[in-house]
This record gives sequence, structure tokens and C-alpha cells, in this order.
Amino acid sequence: MNCVCPILFVVILGELVFTAPANKEDKFHVHDLEVESFGADTTYEYEDEPQEIKQAKLEERTIPMFADADTNHAIEHVRYIRSPTSEPQPESEGPSIDMPTCLLCVCLTGAVYCEETSIEAIPMLPKETSYLYARFNQIKKVTVKDFADFPTLKRIDLTGNLITEIEDKAFSQLPNLEHLTLSENKLVRLPALPPKLRTLAAQHNRIKSNGIKRNAFKSLVELEFLYLGYNRLDKVPANLPDTIRVLHLQHNNISAITDSTFCKPQDSSYIRDRLTEIRLEENPINLAEYPNSYICLRRLPIGKPYFGRIY
Repeated sequence: MNCVCPILFVVILGELVFTAPANKEDKFHVHDLEVESFGADTTYEYEDEPQEIKQAKLEERTIPMFADADTNHAIEHVRYIRSPTSEPQPESEGPSIDMPTCLLCVCLTGAVYCEETSIEAIPMLPKETSYLYARFNQIKKVTVKDFADFPTLKRIDLTGNLITEIEDKAFSQLPNLEHLTLSENKLVRLPALPPKLRTLAAQHNRIKSNGIKRNAFKSLVELEFLYLGYNRLDKVPANLPDTIRVLHLQHNNISAITDSTFCKPQDSSYIRDRLTEIRLEENPINLAEYPNSYICLRRLPIGKPYFGRIY
């Protein structure tokens, strides 16, 4: 009997241990979580270790709005036609005042084509323009502002317009302009020319000799091709540089030349070896009367005794 009592005590004690309720401290409770109030400081609590977790606040960033200071109206969008190959411009804080326009023109990388569009003035050009073709339009005047600050321009072709006036410094400010075509216009004078010019084509105009400055070509040390045929010149332009290779003066009113027109009478050793083509046909001049005017040339001018202009 004494042995049974201890065994019963152990069995009863074991049942009490396995059927005891869980410790209240092990319960996990989450409270104070309300969806509608999310945004305020929200506390997540654990009975064993309370902790406070706060919602992060979003920073507000103000995007500036632009308005006209005078009228207090929003600035209207300006329509631009860009080159299809140009790279997109980075976003800026305001409208760009340097945005190029090519209305009615085709703008490719470095080239602008405004041919037969009936424009009456030089259009605004992209700053990277190197070649401008604005042939057969209604342009009447070229101003200094038309080509201000275009260091990349290499060629300008304004053939077949109605140009009667070109402001004197419209082209001379272009440091890299090499080819200038002004054919088939109504010019009576030439403007100042850029320093690196290689080709000047101004045939089929109304240019007179007094419309060309005496030293207009003297400083153009890279000039090679000069086309002034079908004008109203009465003499060969003076002080032509030694770089000239082709000189066209046909169909003018040139009636005489001198020994110093092409050569240097005081220097018998002087040779113009580059000048290989001079056209003087259909001028009122008999080339046979001036044999000493060609002694420095490798080839005689093209022409014949004058028999009157044929129309």
C-alpha cells in the first residue's frame, strides 16, 4: 500500500502539467490598426515587447508654373518643326528662347531645305546648320540678323529669289562660309564677303562695276571660283587673289582690259599658274587688241572679237 501512493501522486501531477492552460504572456495581440486612420502615427504593440512603428512621410516637390508677367496668362506653346534626326532636348524649367524653327522647310542633320516654298525672308535656322538651300522663293532682302551667330554655316544657296538688297555684313560675319550662291536674283551690288569663301556664284543679276568694292576680293586668300557672268559689269574686278582658278565674266559690258588686269607688268617673272579658265565671250571687247595682258597666264581667255550681243 505504501508503494501505490507515490505512484498515484506522480500520475496525477503529470496530468495536471499537460492540461495546464498556456501562459497569457505568450499571446500575440495587434491592436490600434485602422485602415481609415492609416497615415497618422500608428502603433503596433506586442504584449511581450511593445514597439512603436511610424509611417514615413512623403516629400512634396513643387513643379514651377510659368505665366506671362504682364497678362498673368499661361504661356502658349510655340509650334516648332524639328529635324527628324535631332536628339530630344533635355527638360528645362522654362520655355527655351533658342529653340530653332524650320517652318515650311525640311530640316535634316546640319542641312535645311527651303526650296519652292514661297517664303519671303530667311527662316529661323537651327544653330547647328551647315548647309542652307533656299532656292526659288520670294526672298527680297537679306539682313545681318538672318545669319547672326552661325559659326557652322559652310554653304548658302539663294538661287532664284527676288533679292534686291543684302546688308553689307550679312555674310562677312560667317567665319566658315565657303560657298555662296546668289544667282538669278536682282542684285546691283555685292556685300562684304566672308574670309574663307572659296566659291561665289552671282551670275544672272544686275551687278555693275561700281557695285563691287575695289578690294572686295583682295583679302579672300582661299577664293577659287568666281562666277559673275550675265551681269552689267564694264570692267574686270580688280585685285583678284592668286588663288583664283576659274573666272566667268561672259555676257557683260566689259570693253577694255589693261596689262595689270591679270598680270604684274613690273614683275616679268610673275605667273598666274592657277588661273586656267577666263570666260569673256559676248563682251564688247576685242581680245586681240591686248596681247600684253595675258603674258602671265598659262591659257588665253575664252572669247572672240566682239560682233554685238546676240539675244
